[in-house]
Amino acid sequence: MTSLEGGLCGEGVYRVKGEEAFLEGHFPGRPIVPGVVLIEAIAQIGGVVAQSDPKIEAMGDLRLTAIRSAKILGAAVPGDELRLRARVEGRLGGLVQVEGDVSGPGGLLASAKITLSGVVAGSGL
Repeated sequence: MTSLEGGLCGEGVYRVKGEEAFLEGHFPGRPIVPGVVLIEAIAQIGGVVAQSDPKIEAMGDLRLTAIRSAKILGAAVPGDELRLRARVEGRLGGLVQVEGDVSGPGGLLASAKITLSGVVAGSGL
């Protein structure tokens, strides 16, 4: 993480090394990061932001449960440095609404509004 406001927003950086398993088959001779991995990256950084809220106990079994308004506008290739950003838009019990994006050297690659869900301590849900 390059910046984090616990429970509100955060930013991070990831360099595509070229050795990642998700590059296999996407595409031989011209590897690109699959769009679904870019959306997962938004979910991952969104989860870190959501779980770092100093006023709310971290949830158990946090996972991506819904994707809406996703747009994949470009592709990342080995050597690219990706800038990841996520902001928590709202919470209700074990649900967290997050919006985020991934940018590369050429600009915006993906954006999405997603829902994360987890088990709230003491609720059994």
